[in-house]
Amino acid sequence: MASRSSIRPLLRSAKLQCPCAQAPRYFSRTAQRADAPPQQPSSNERTTHFGFETVPETEKEARVAGVFSNVATSYDTMNDFMSLGIHRLWKDYFVRSINPGSSSSTNPSANPGWRMLDIAGGTGDIAFRLLDHAHTINHSPSSSITISDINPSMLTEGRKRSLQTPYANSPILSFLVANAESLDTIPDNSIDLYTVAFGIRNFTDKDKALREAYRVLKPGGLFACLEFSGVTNPLLDAVYKRWSFGAIPLIGQLVAGDRASYQYLVESIERFPKQEEFRDMIKAAGFIVPGKGWEDLTGGIAAIHKGIKPVEKS
Repeated sequence: MASRSSIRPLLRSAKLQCPCAQAPRYFSRTAQRADAPPQQPSSNERTTHFGFETVPETEKEARVAGVFSNVATSYDTMNDFMSLGIHRLWKDYFVRSINPGSSSSTNPSANPGWRMLDIAGGTGDIAFRLLDHAHTINHSPSSSITISDINPSMLTEGRKRSLQTPYANSPILSFLVANAESLDTIPDNSIDLYTVAFGIRNFTDKDKALREAYRVLKPGGLFACLEFSGVTNPLLDAVYKRWSFGAIPLIGQLVAGDRASYQYLVESIERFPKQEEFRDMIKAAGFIVPGKGWEDLTGGIAAIHKGIKPVEKS
């Protein structure tokens, strides 16, 4: 539940006008500076959403790459704007709820360690937390993680940040440039934990990415996703939308000189499937979902979704 301190800045921003019903188009002008001009989809071409725009699937990947190349060095600041500064608490809770490196054995030496994959995790924000928990809480020094991202700029930022951790230049931490929809270098049934935090809403084909997650996970392996979601309280929802559409793009322009990237990120949250729909997508990929399938954070501003790959019966 949102605290008074987290609601207060929202209320102060409520006087801002909400242009969300007008389907803003700020992004298209910036996208043309870094990428090819937007194409008009042909009648037989597969399309998808880029924020509030409908674009060819072949175009979205490049445009999303442009966004994250622009915000790579200010990624934490971006998430501060999007989450009112509480994304760090969400991430800490997300990792604790997974309990990486845990073992059913009472003998620490019998713990073989978890093989973990953090998708769209370029800056290492989640991966370093997972390793910290596995190594210091569960005493699993052999637990390892691969940070995968489609954007080399994000991975470059993650490599720089890793130098401030005890995991730099060690075999328990690796980096991989890859598209989550086609993880060709990762074998079937090889991963214990697949995480994606604040990334899946930017994928072109989310269903395909979920099927890839299912493929690479071991039977009994865990899919865990932290993502912005549907606010459950109508008043909080209205105020949060005013903040998102009225303030965040403007702050992006003033602080980073980049209104367009922040406009897209706000729109991408609005277009992402709500909790029930995303749970059903996870189930359709083959996962078993525990309980109702998700846990709301701060009134649904974000949500944690989990799925378990079934163990085949002998």
